[in-house]
Amino acid sequence: MHFKRYTDVNVFQNDVLDIMLENEVVNNLPVSILTDSNKDNAANWLMATVTGDNGKILLIAICTLPFNLLLCKPQGSLDDGSVGFLASELKRIKFATPGVIASKELAAVFADAYCANAITKKLHMTMTIMKLDNLADYKKAPGFFRMLEQEDLSYTPDWEHNFCIDCRVHIHTPEESKERIKTRIGKNIHYIWVDGKPVAQAVWGRTTPNSAAISWVYTPPEHRGKGYATSVVAELSKSILSSGKTSCCLFADAANPASQGVYRKLGYYVVSTVDEIKFDI
Repeated sequence: MHFKRYTDVNVFQNDVLDIMLENEVVNNLPVSILTDSNKDNAANWLMATVTGDNGKILLIAICTLPFNLLLCKPQGSLDDGSVGFLASELKRIKFATPGVIASKELAAVFADAYCANAITKKLHMTMTIMKLDNLADYKKAPGFFRMLEQEDLSYTPDWEHNFCIDCRVHIHTPEESKERIKTRIGKNIHYIWVDGKPVAQAVWGRTTPNSAAISWVYTPPEHRGKGYATSVVAELSKSILSSGKTSCCLFADAANPASQGVYRKLGYYVVSTVDEIKFDI
């Protein structure tokens, strides 16, 4: 078994992208990093593979600190030793990752191996990756769908702050959120549902060659239960499919069946369950 750490993102992409694209939606996060991200800081990334003695890639790892390690296992079983071998190699080169995101079983095997000595682990969140191929008929809520505008900067940073709290993800400062949201104006990616006033949002996020992910879906508590989230996600999904993408995808909190129910109504279905496990080194 062999561990290879890459220093050239283009060489790494050439070796692993086709493998990850065999399951594009499940691997949408690492695929988007290689195809849709700013690679100026790639020198600080961990990009690695574990190969068998026959040269076949058994495991792919990518980490863009300060974010979690992402794992993709294209071949072999979890008992083939590649996951434990990767964990030992990361400790040998003193690469410390804050956590791991991978399929439920893969994340657990890696966490057990990586945390064997002096490292504690904690399950942070279980998520489902959901995919849409064809949009189902749905009952549209009152109101209409429009792109983000300058005036929306007065409230969308608060929406995204509350989204982060609800979804237990990294919370940005209001200033950081405002600057990030400002860059979306005029780019056909951030959409608002309006019923007299803005009541929900959804964002066209990560893009891969044949798919795109929807993120930042949020409805303020006082406007929930009226179909606004369903409508804004449906219209954005329609836009993505109309653009030539063959599918849409999104991450849904496995602990929130209500949100999954919204997506299922539209034709989304679960293709994988992933765990985010945090480490305390």
